[in-house]
Amino acid sequence: MKDMTQPVFCATIIAMEKIVNGYSIRYKETGEGPKTAVILQGWGTDMKLYDTVAADLSDTYRVIQLNLPGFSDSDEPKEPWSVEDFCNWFISFMQEMKIGKATLIGHSYGCRMMIRMAARDPKDLPFTIEEMVMIDGAGIQREKTPAQKRRVARYKRMKAIAHFAPVYWLFGDAVDIWQSQQGSADYRASSPMMKQCMSKAVNEDQSPLLPKISVKTYLIWGENDTATPLRDGEDMEKMIQDAQLYVIKGAGHFSFIEKQQEFKIILRSFLLGEGGRS
Repeated sequence: MKDMTQPVFCATIIAMEKIVNGYSIRYKETGEGPKTAVILQGWGTDMKLYDTVAADLSDTYRVIQLNLPGFSDSDEPKEPWSVEDFCNWFISFMQEMKIGKATLIGHSYGCRMMIRMAARDPKDLPFTIEEMVMIDGAGIQREKTPAQKRRVARYKRMKAIAHFAPVYWLFGDAVDIWQSQQGSADYRASSPMMKQCMSKAVNEDQSPLLPKISVKTYLIWGENDTATPLRDGEDMEKMIQDAQLYVIKGAGHFSFIEKQQEFKIILRSFLLGEGGRS
């Protein structure tokens, strides 16, 4: 496919437009190192959020950031995509960029994509994943507690009542307001199409895929992460064949922002062997 690009000013770095499989997305590159790293973002974020992560490695890596379809200013999927659908689109992006091998760095939702791709037979992936860095990664779906099950059941009952035709006809505005207040902040901030994509993702347990991953994987986790709790990182370390976990004390789900200097040190020690860690 023809590479259509045009500059779009983004913060202090020029972002570019690329058409991949019919979707216009924004991406940018920093650094000119011999190796390539690609950052896969968390749900609903803009690639600008990961500028500091790119800066941490741009002296050694060519770092690529992008807004996935439906994220920030990129085109939305035309139908509800699963994690696998996002992966297939990303593989096309890598081919368009002519990237034969790369280190993948993911945050939250981006880690779901990395898990799916790294668990594939290498023959089914047209590029080589050299290493992976998973930051406060999503992917483990746990059995709901009795309290959570009760909340879900209560929500479903309320939704059924609220959308009963006579009730909605009388109180439609109130019902719409109530509906808009349900779910996580990420869910509420998403468009109707992206809400459907997110529902597909959060209901998928990727635990069975983790033992299939043979790529060297570094896990960086905020000690106080409530979105993807630390025990998820601990379980991933046990289930992935070659994984190493580092916990950042006092940090939450955005550990790379909350503890930037510590994050930089551990990232470079993992990938570049600085500070005595290999």
